[in-house]
Amino acid sequence: MITTAIRTRKVTSGGCTLFALLDESLSDLPERSVLVLSSKIVSLCEGRTRPIEGTDLTALVQEESTWYMPEVHAQHGYTFTIAHNMLTPNSGIDESNADGVYVLWPADPQRSANEVRAYLMKRFKRREVAVIITDSDFIPLRWGAIGLSVAYSGIAPLRSYRDRVDLFGRPLKLTRTDVVDSIEDIPDVQFVDQDPSAEELAAQHIPPTEDSFGPILGSVEWRAGGQQ
Repeated sequence: MITTAIRTRKVTSGGCTLFALLDESLSDLPERSVLVLSSKIVSLCEGRTRPIEGTDLTALVQEESTWYMPEVHAQHGYTFTIAHNMLTPNSGIDESNADGVYVLWPADPQRSANEVRAYLMKRFKRREVAVIITDSDFIPLRWGAIGLSVAYSGIAPLRSYRDRVDLFGRPLKLTRTDVVDSIEDIPDVQFVDQDPSAEELAAQHIPPTEDSFGPILGSVEWRAGGQQ
């Protein structure tokens, strides 16, 4: 897979619609393309921001979360939360490159991904196009940010190796590849011709009680956030 960066003009809160930005920034889109959009760009185009001055960030983080850790567990100014079925700091709220505002995640990132894919297919007359909306995150015990998908459309998110065997003939039982979080050099992308269903979206996520990190997640007394 060939990865191509698309340069846009500077985007400010409510300065343009997402589709206007795509119109001016994207001149062509080959068949079987995967367009990866920063969640911040989507949010700025949607006006999903709050002014830093006068905003209680702690209250905003709690309001935008499904669950949040008590403040006593905050580290480096981050409150860990669960939002949109993801463990993420500060409910995904960010203030970098934002010109004096807090940028929230898109109001409905899945709807945004579905709408962008439909727009791309119609504009460029393509049949196999996928969209992934991403944000930066980080993982325990490693420095540096990584990219994780917030929403996707038009692509099979997981590739299962269940019932296959390894190099020594040992059956693989639970091995899967997380395709939508592997946004570079993805082999054998499986495009799909419909938006993901509620069942497919739910199947991508692991309940905390079944997660390998469940003992860690369960050691904190999570509090219900505003998105319950």
